[in-house]
Amino acid sequence: MFSAFTNSLKIPELRSRIFYTLALLFVARVGANIPLPGIDPGPLQKFFADQTASGGGSLVGLYNMFTGGALTKGAVCALGIMPYISASIIFQLMTAVVPMLSRLQQEGDVGRQKLTQYTRYATVAICIVQGALLILALENPGRLFPGYDIGTYGSIVIVSKLSFLITSVVFMTAGTLVLMWLGEQITQRGIGNGVSLLITVGILADIPGAAAQTYQLFFKPVGTGPNLGLPQAVIMIALFVAVVMGIIMVVQGQRKIPVQYAKRVVGNKVMGGQSSFLPLKVNYSGVMPVIFASAILLFPQQIFSQLGAAFNIKFLIEFSQNLLRGHWTYYAIYTTLILFFSYFWVSVMFKPIQIADDLKKYGGYVPGVRPGEPTARFLDFIMTRLTLAGAVFLTIIAVMPDVLLFELNVPQRIAIFFGGTGMLITVGVVLDTMRQVETFLLQRHYDGFLKKGRIRARSAMPAGMTGDALSSDALLKLGVPVTAIFLVGIVAWAIQKFAL
Repeated sequence: MFSAFTNSLKIPELRSRIFYTLALLFVARVGANIPLPGIDPGPLQKFFADQTASGGGSLVGLYNMFTGGALTKGAVCALGIMPYISASIIFQLMTAVVPMLSRLQQEGDVGRQKLTQYTRYATVAICIVQGALLILALENPGRLFPGYDIGTYGSIVIVSKLSFLITSVVFMTAGTLVLMWLGEQITQRGIGNGVSLLITVGILADIPGAAAQTYQLFFKPVGTGPNLGLPQAVIMIALFVAVVMGIIMVVQGQRKIPVQYAKRVVGNKVMGGQSSFLPLKVNYSGVMPVIFASAILLFPQQIFSQLGAAFNIKFLIEFSQNLLRGHWTYYAIYTTLILFFSYFWVSVMFKPIQIADDLKKYGGYVPGVRPGEPTARFLDFIMTRLTLAGAVFLTIIAVMPDVLLFELNVPQRIAIFFGGTGMLITVGVVLDTMRQVETFLLQRHYDGFLKKGRIRARSAMPAGMTGDALSSDALLKLGVPVTAIFLVGIVAWAIQKFAL
């Protein structure tokens, strides 16, 4: 594996793509640390630190993880890339039910460019709405962050309201659009999927803090409590490796349906006659069911809590408490929602009738199954059972951090790296990026990361790659300002550190 890392720097095009990707990811992280004018992020950070220490969590905490901590810092990129992802999901689902969008999707590059344009317009609209709601919530933090007391933590907004609202919405919308552009540039000229990498880097930004907190568990100061020993360390490492291996197995796992193509004569040539397979993924819906379930489960808890407090109804207050993490009612509903959204996503995105028609059109058939409608029913039968296995796995991974948090008293900052949404996204994105790097290496007869000697063919561009890499001169011009920004940040951090 180490030789694969060194070999990846020997290929000029791959080296250019890697450095270009790292440079743009650095720019994105800079945007996540520039606070909005008129915000004091100190009270908000102190509140989130208290919530993390007490084991509290909500959708806001999940959103903050996706933005790489930009939300708690009141940064220009506080909205993160999530508005663009939300708009993409909305249009992806709408293409299955809106005939006009479905036709656009089938028109090739022109239709896809039109859909991308609509997605960008929707991203701007979502940013304006979310940005305005976020700023209004920061002016009265108790609405967005339950338990926030201005008398205890202090005010977050320290300027006049109207001008702050307008300028902040403009800045945050621009920040999201910059992240969207960075993600598209990484996808076209860099390595990996740009939007996914932006989310992954935001999640991994908390690794130093988690590592420091892990060190404190084993080397606490004298008089502050017992230290964990070697057996606990071995168990944590073994559990982490097991979780990562399980995620890799299910993310990569697929059921291969054999497909045979009949021979047919086209002019003077005999086409077809070969065997292939149709891959059906075990976890077809990815991480989306967990995100949807977490988002929807938060709203009933807040509604019942506010209604119970407003009308002094004890039953609603108690029921809202049971919908918090750590109670069996929460996990029962959580599991049900994950199962529901797993099947919902597959029913919307997986089209067995269309797949069966395409196989029939090109002379393909599944051995032992008649073409047409019987093939569609067979594929639906297989996918239904695969979805159940994937949904059960998603539930186990999603609940794993809560088991460590509430049963074993592992700090939340550490527990999130033993499963959950962040771990699923991170492992999937890393696998996809390594697969693209491996394609570059194998096409130039270098050993890859995953399996040696698997790809022998040459092509103009690896699968999944679009666009051209930057030249060395262009990359050097990009590296100079990025290095300057890094040095300025180091100097500013040192001045602030020693001034305090």
